Amino acid sequence: MKETVHLGKTFSKVIYTEESVEKREFENCTFIDCDLYGSNFSQSQFIDCSFKGCNLSMIKLNGAGLKNVTFESCKMMGVGFDYCDDFLFEVQFNDCTLDFASFARKKMQKTKFTNSSMQEVNFSETDLTKAIFEEINLNRALFNRTILVEADFSKAYNFSIDPEINSIKKAKFSLKDAGGLLEKYNLKLV
Repeated sequence: MKETVHLGKTFSKVIYTEESVEKREFENCTFIDCDLYGSNFSQSQFIDCSFKGCNLSMIKLNGAGLKNVTFESCKMMGVGFDYCDDFLFEVQFNDCTLDFASFARKKMQKTKFTNSSMQEVNFSETDLTKAIFEEINLNRALFNRTILVEADFSKAYNFSIDPEINSIKKAKFSLKDAGGLLEKYNLKLV
């Protein structure tokens, strides 16, 4: 990864923990079973890339561009996506562990989160219009002034969303998990 520009490369089983990999460009690259724990990818660009089975926990993405990046079966605990560059920010997550991550103030319209753990994730002031949360554990996730217009929570669980401080017009919720909308009132649905 010492080069500054990587086009169409596959990185397999790379162990690069707590390293500085700043100001690099990765386009059409695939990362498979890589351990990048705690590395610094600040000011780097990821364009049309995919990560599969990687450990990306605690990586630093200050000013990094994530443009059409997919993550599958990745461990990404404590990642501050809120520090990423906003320009063309587009990500998808499938079968990932994103606990303690932050997406505060990001525009993530139509983002798809599938079969993942997102416990204690920060979605404060995030635009999640038409986002899909399918089989997502949102235990203690923070929704504060979040835009959830037409978002689909019908297969999400363990969420607590205050309808008075979040915009939830036309959002979808399953009847069995709708109690997460009433939690602040300390009501019990039977």
